[in-house]
Amino acid sequence: MARVVTSDGSVTLALTRVERLEGFHGDIVAPATSVTGVRACDDVWAELRGMRAPGTGIPKVVAVCTLRGPFGKDFAAVHGRGPGVVVEFEGQEFQRWVLTVDDPAAVVAEVSSVVDTAGGATGPGPA
Repeated sequence: MARVVTSDGSVTLALTRVERLEGFHGDIVAPATSVTGVRACDDVWAELRGMRAPGTGIPKVVAVCTLRGPFGKDFAAVHGRGPGVVVEFEGQEFQRWVLTVDDPAAVVAEVSSVVDTAGGATGPGPA
């Protein structure tokens, strides 16, 4: 399962080896100052938007992929129907990361902490 790792004023989406193959992508790093919002969500599948290209997708099973649409690009690392988080960005390759995690509250707190330290803005983000 992908992890959000924070350090030295940056936020990293660390993918497992399998997810790198599924998503045709490596780890993604963004400066903490580019984070505009981070929030927990109960239904990560409802957060997915756009068309998958490239990556792996089986509805309600797995979505490890780049999602493209009029909004730009999102990256998803979703497995099963568990809880997840959405991290939103400004001025980065991906507008959002959508991923399943075991403890959404802990991830939200960790990202919010590094963003606050770096001087970025966090919050629930746009609905």
